Amino acid sequence: MKPITIIYWTRAFLGVVAALLSTLLSAVIEISFFNGLSIALLVYIVSYYVFKSFFLAKVEKPSKVFTTGVGVYFLTWIVAWIIFFTLLRPPG
Repeated sequence: MKPITIIYWTRAFLGVVAALLSTLLSAVIEISFFNGLSIALLVYIVSYYVFKSFFLAKVEKPSKVFTTGVGVYFLTWIVAWIIFFTLLRPPG
Protein backbone atom coordinates (compact mmCIF):
# COMPACT_ATOMS: atom_id res chain seq x y z
CA MET A 1 0.00 0.00 0.00
CA LYS A 2 1.04 3.58 -0.57
CA PRO A 3 2.04 5.64 2.47
CA ILE A 4 -0.83 8.09 1.88
CA THR A 5 -3.33 5.21 1.96
CA ILE A 6 -1.84 3.91 5.20
CA ILE A 7 -2.03 7.37 6.79
CA TYR A 8 -5.63 7.85 5.64
CA TRP A 9 -7.00 4.58 7.00
CA THR A 10 -4.98 4.76 10.19
CA ARG A 11 -6.41 8.20 10.86
CA ALA A 12 -9.93 6.86 10.28
CA PHE A 13 -9.23 4.18 12.90
CA LEU A 14 -7.65 6.73 15.26
CA GLY A 15 -10.84 8.79 15.04
CA VAL A 16 -12.70 5.88 16.61
CA VAL A 17 -9.97 5.46 19.23
CA ALA A 18 -10.11 9.17 20.13
CA ALA A 19 -13.91 8.95 20.40
CA LEU A 20 -13.66 5.96 22.69
CA LEU A 21 -11.09 7.79 24.82
CA SER A 22 -13.33 10.86 24.98
CA THR A 23 -16.30 8.72 26.00
CA LEU A 24 -14.39 6.85 28.68
CA LEU A 25 -13.12 10.10 30.14
CA SER A 26 -16.64 11.50 30.16
CA ALA A 27 -17.72 8.45 32.15
CA VAL A 28 -15.02 9.04 34.76
CA ILE A 29 -15.14 12.83 34.90
CA GLU A 30 -17.69 15.16 33.39
CA ILE A 31 -16.15 16.64 30.26
CA SER A 32 -17.68 19.00 27.75
CA PHE A 33 -17.66 18.90 23.97
CA PHE A 34 -14.65 21.20 23.83
CA ASN A 35 -12.65 18.98 26.18
CA GLY A 36 -13.49 16.01 23.97
CA LEU A 37 -12.44 18.03 20.94
CA SER A 38 -9.16 18.82 22.69
CA ILE A 39 -8.57 15.09 23.17
CA ALA A 40 -9.27 14.52 19.48
CA LEU A 41 -6.86 17.30 18.48
CA LEU A 42 -4.18 15.90 20.78
CA VAL A 43 -4.50 12.41 19.24
CA TYR A 44 -4.35 13.94 15.74
CA ILE A 45 -1.23 15.97 16.52
CA VAL A 46 0.50 12.96 18.07
CA SER A 47 -0.38 10.92 14.97
CA TYR A 48 1.13 13.65 12.80
CA TYR A 49 4.49 13.42 14.55
CA VAL A 50 4.46 9.62 14.42
CA PHE A 51 3.59 9.61 10.71
CA LYS A 52 6.13 12.35 10.05
CA SER A 53 8.92 10.23 11.46
CA PHE A 54 7.91 7.22 9.35
CA PHE A 55 6.63 8.64 6.08
CA LEU A 56 8.15 12.09 5.49
CA ALA A 57 10.69 10.82 2.96
CA LYS A 58 8.11 8.61 1.23
CA VAL A 59 5.51 11.26 0.30
CA GLU A 60 5.74 13.86 -2.45
CA LYS A 61 4.96 16.90 -0.26
CA PRO A 62 5.64 17.11 3.48
CA SER A 63 2.31 18.88 4.05
CA LYS A 64 0.51 15.75 2.82
CA VAL A 65 1.46 13.97 6.05
CA PHE A 66 -0.46 16.59 8.03
CA THR A 67 -3.50 17.03 5.78
CA THR A 68 -4.16 13.47 4.68
CA GLY A 69 -7.15 12.05 6.50
CA VAL A 70 -8.09 15.18 8.44
CA GLY A 71 -11.69 15.10 7.22
CA VAL A 72 -12.26 11.40 7.79
CA TYR A 73 -10.58 11.64 11.19
CA PHE A 74 -12.83 14.33 12.60
CA LEU A 75 -15.97 12.99 10.94
CA THR A 76 -15.28 9.52 12.31
CA TRP A 77 -14.48 10.99 15.72
CA ILE A 78 -17.72 12.95 16.04
CA VAL A 79 -19.95 10.12 14.75
CA ALA A 80 -18.26 7.50 16.94
CA TRP A 81 -18.34 9.78 19.99
CA ILE A 82 -22.07 10.34 19.55
CA ILE A 83 -22.66 6.59 19.22
CA PHE A 84 -20.46 5.67 22.20
CA PHE A 85 -21.89 8.45 24.37
CA THR A 86 -25.45 7.37 23.53
CA LEU A 87 -24.64 3.75 24.37
CA LEU A 88 -23.08 4.82 27.66
CA ARG A 89 -25.91 7.19 28.62
CA PRO A 90 -29.10 6.30 26.74
CA PRO A 91 -31.64 9.11 26.47
CA GLY A 92 -34.73 9.03 28.62
